[in-house]
Amino acid sequence: MITLYQFPPALGLPNASPFCLKLELYLRMADLPYRNAYTLELHKAPKGKLPWIDDDGMAMADSGLIIDYLKRKYGDPLDGDLSPLLRARGLAITRLLEEHLYWTVLHDRWITEEGWALTGPGFFGGMPWPLRAIVPIVARRGIRAELRGHGMGRHAPEQIHALGIADVDALAALLGDQPYFLGAQATSVDAVATAFLANILMVPLETPIKAAAAGHANLVGYCRRMAQRYFPEGYSPR
Repeated sequence: MITLYQFPPALGLPNASPFCLKLELYLRMADLPYRNAYTLELHKAPKGKLPWIDDDGMAMADSGLIIDYLKRKYGDPLDGDLSPLLRARGLAITRLLEEHLYWTVLHDRWITEEGWALTGPGFFGGMPWPLRAIVPIVARRGIRAELRGHGMGRHAPEQIHALGIADVDALAALLGDQPYFLGAQATSVDAVATAFLANILMVPLETPIKAAAAGHANLVGYCRRMAQRYFPEGYSPR
């Protein structure tokens, strides 16, 4: 049995980390049995980050590497028949989401005061005192340093929003009137896209990037369809 170690549900989603939600979506889409182990203990993770899995004693970290491992071990029902062109398209969409759009969302969540008012309690509110007073400060400082190191954190807020909006507009154009990003069938890139779009559209934080995404009916409809199909019990945490 696969054990998925991830953050507890937060902000109205099964996971407010798009990488954790991506992996849980993939497990559901690939029909792989798993159990959740919610945790905030990053020091126990193989690479110091969540998510990670324990697959009958085999520990694996990094959502993308985990999916590659699962494909090798259990088969590839989602992507096995994709052409090289569609695989390349899926990789390009994944990189846009994970290596660029992610950082714009991170800025709005962790750096702006409106975002932090939601993120701080959402991620750390369940911690015991005094950790609840200390850990959020340290974590926020670390995210600020990561954003600056990446380069996104060196831009003005309006520039960051413009970059994120351009990404969202590109995603809407890439999806077009297709049911899924690579055509008629759901593939692993849809786990990535849904996780990131849900963390924009379905979180109660109003930002220019969210407004841009909400303005694309195809993205909104896509996100709802994926939620209904793969999380029929609902996105809100219990």
